[in-house]
Amino acid sequence: MRRLLLDLTPLKVSVPYRRLWIGISLSGIGTHLTTVAVGLQVYDLTGSTFNVGLVGLFALAPLVALGLYGGAIVDAYDRRRVVIVSSTGLLLVATGFAAQAWLGLGQVWLLYTLVAVQNGFFAVNSPARTAIIPRLLPGPLLPAANALGSMSMSLGLTIGPLLAGVLIDSVGYGWTYSIEAVLLTLALTTLLALPPMPPQGTVRRAGLRSVLEGLSYLRTRPNVRMTFIVDLCAMVLAMPRVLFPAVAAAVLGGGPTTVGILVAGMAAGSFLAGLFSGPLGHVRRQGLAVVVAVIAWGLAVVAFGLVLVVVPGPEDGGAHWALWPAVACIALAGAADTVSAVFRMTILQAATPDEMRGRLQGVFIVVVAGGPRLGDLVLGSLAEFSGEAWAAVLGGLACIVIVSALAVAQRRFVRYDARHPEP
Repeated sequence: MRRLLLDLTPLKVSVPYRRLWIGISLSGIGTHLTTVAVGLQVYDLTGSTFNVGLVGLFALAPLVALGLYGGAIVDAYDRRRVVIVSSTGLLLVATGFAAQAWLGLGQVWLLYTLVAVQNGFFAVNSPARTAIIPRLLPGPLLPAANALGSMSMSLGLTIGPLLAGVLIDSVGYGWTYSIEAVLLTLALTTLLALPPMPPQGTVRRAGLRSVLEGLSYLRTRPNVRMTFIVDLCAMVLAMPRVLFPAVAAAVLGGGPTTVGILVAGMAAGSFLAGLFSGPLGHVRRQGLAVVVAVIAWGLAVVAFGLVLVVVPGPEDGGAHWALWPAVACIALAGAADTVSAVFRMTILQAATPDEMRGRLQGVFIVVVAGGPRLGDLVLGSLAEFSGEAWAAVLGGLACIVIVSALAVAQRRFVRYDARHPEP
């Protein structure tokens, strides 16, 4: 049983990694707390779901625009300094959120501006934090470290929104944003204790040439490139979250409560996969593991759609009993996504030289931020023609077929061996 559970060895053997992990966990809770709070405050101010949707647009634009450049900054400067400066920026933005709430300014444009600046700092901060990890731990511990990172993210996705709902109802927006500022202050203190991490190898000045060099490197490294391609297949073709509101209204019933349960189901699956991630550290064929995990994601989404196909409609007085099989399918999808993420991140870290690691982590941010949003567009459009149930089925099948074809075409990726990492 002990071998099945989350491997805590990285936290035990490396004090700097333990400090980094604690900081990431605290800032993750604070970030997701603010994400929910901003959406609720915008809705309170405008009464418009469209305006709430614009929050996502203002968050996505700087992530995509600055993600690649942020990676170039990470490779050009001391990573400890980069993560501290960007974390300080995030703390200042959190202070701005709190100040506007306490002063009762009630300006939507100000909230949009703060969201954009926050995500601009995050586009630099996230690649820096991730690129630091291989400096703190030996290669064999990277899968365990990435499983711990996944667990931290799942906790943030769960605790942050719950805290936001409770705090906004009880003490209001001012205290809610202030608590995020406190969490980020604590996170910053853990990062101050990290050792210096000057750039290694050939150092390029941060700029367009450095960004293009990173993209050129990625073009010639098929194993690393495949980690991005298969994730895009999963997120663009088979991300079901955009279907949840319509499914709750017209198929399963239950309204917003059902939507919340489905979203929590995916987070719960991710959490359980992290909790029982002990065996992942012993997997050597990590490319094959990524392919299997993404195909499992597609199968779970197909199963979710098939559950919806057989449901005649919501029952009187509440959600249909088929909600629970649907949640089980979504939880399996979340678990598969976590396994895929652990090995994709491990391959990226192990098979990339240190002087390129920041720039490729910047590409990772763009893929992770943009893929699910493109998926919302794809499945949302498909649902207009086929209905929500068949959109999930067709999207999942498309993911399975295309990833299987990629695995056949890219045998080198399937044969990837963690003992001899090749980019």
